[in-house]
Amino acid sequence: MTLSKYKGIIPAFYACYDEAGEISEERIKDFSTYLYEKGVKGLYVGGSSGECVYQNLEERKATLKYVAENVGGKLTLIAHVGAPSTKESIELAQYAEELGYDALSAIPPIYFLLPETAIEKYWTEIMDSTDLPFIIYNIPQTTGYNLSTNLLEKLLENEKLIGVKNSSMPVMDIERFKAAAHEDFIVFNGPDEQYVAGRLIGADSGIGGTYGVMPELFLKAEEFVAEGKFAEARSIQKVINDIIIELCSLNGSMYSVIKEVYKLRGLNIGSVRGPLEPVHGEDLHKIEVIKNRIDEAIESYL
Repeated sequence: MTLSKYKGIIPAFYACYDEAGEISEERIKDFSTYLYEKGVKGLYVGGSSGECVYQNLEERKATLKYVAENVGGKLTLIAHVGAPSTKESIELAQYAEELGYDALSAIPPIYFLLPETAIEKYWTEIMDSTDLPFIIYNIPQTTGYNLSTNLLEKLLENEKLIGVKNSSMPVMDIERFKAAAHEDFIVFNGPDEQYVAGRLIGADSGIGGTYGVMPELFLKAEEFVAEGKFAEARSIQKVINDIIIELCSLNGSMYSVIKEVYKLRGLNIGSVRGPLEPVHGEDLHKIEVIKNRIDEAIESYL
């Protein structure tokens, strides 16, 4: 298997709703087309940025379907299938396989703090349910579980495991996962704030929640890293981090802020689903300032 299709900038796809807060086929297709035209490598569909924990199974299937119909074969598509139960996760996995997705991914089981043996069984059963390659999603700050190298080494006995989307904050975790795995193994940098650091310590690629609102900056950061222009890479990472701090500075969810920025760009993908909080009050007037800051940064690097 060639893993080159997974190396590059892969935005985490945002949930797209209509004015009633329901899944919107039109907006999903418009947004996936927008990202495709920006030149990203692929899309990570149905993860945290896709508000997966606030959607039912049919809504998640619909999102997978509309993205695949629109950009399948044009972009590398990774389906996040982590769900409250193994049964639901397997159902999503098999549906993604039917749709032609390139790979599957999943967080560990949520809510109950399970022993590592249960987490191993969960990921293994998902892997064994299809012929698709699998990518572990390690995000301990929301799941309460941090992937151990011991479990990673056990799971690597399954040839379907091809990578880890690592969203833990210590960049050392990326180095440790790379060291524990074989050569043909992808580690994706997860925290957008450390994209450059993650790449330099061993990440092969990146999947991120703010890539979608500024893909041009991450594409440029990747270009600088690939060309060994490390001073320039550090500089653009600072610009990215300044923007991320602003996106998280208002009274609504970061994803709500991003979606309001998109509305000002003329691309409406709706708002966020509760309990995520939409931007409201005086903070709505700050969206244009953030949009202009992003646009100016993009223009400066074009």
